[in-house]
Amino acid sequence: MTKKTTSPDDSALFRNTVGQVKAIDTNTVNLQPAGKPRPFPKSKPLEQVDPLRNDIAGELDTLFQEDRIAFLAPGLQKSVLKKLRKGQYGLDAEIDLHGLTSRAAKQRLLNFLHDCVENGIRCAHIIHGKGYNSPDNQPVLKNDINLWLRQHQDVLAFCSAPPKSGGSGAVFVLLRLSDKFGFSDSDL
Repeated sequence: MTKKTTSPDDSALFRNTVGQVKAIDTNTVNLQPAGKPRPFPKSKPLEQVDPLRNDIAGELDTLFQEDRIAFLAPGLQKSVLKKLRKGQYGLDAEIDLHGLTSRAAKQRLLNFLHDCVENGIRCAHIIHGKGYNSPDNQPVLKNDINLWLRQHQDVLAFCSAPPKSGGSGAVFVLLRLSDKFGFSDSDL
């Protein structure tokens, strides 16, 4: 390869365009980053403790297809349940558990409730179905949901939904807000 010669005008133009240049002392490259990388928040894993830890006083009655259900945590006023029944809390989330096995429905329900509490969702709509395809006209999921929601530590109240929202095949659930939102149950 032959060396290309440049005219003095081209060389001056290049020097003028580049401007002041500082000589490099070494030809090695520093691969260390300038500073520490910015931290990013880790998502909070599902609680290691079982969220279904509230004890049930006595035996629960078996529910049938058209039976309506309601629950109010101890210490809350009955007006909370009335407001929930009328839909005055506003629904923020919904899950449909139709057609799932009891085990799959439990896992999806627990994940859903955990996400609701972590994201500040106060009122949720859970559709479990009436159980028309259940053996002996005893809805499996409806009875399971009734038990699981009563046992769940973050459930303050629940009741059957009005007919336009699923009736006896769905429930409205009022949830406790996570501590990170700075509210307490007395703010109801």
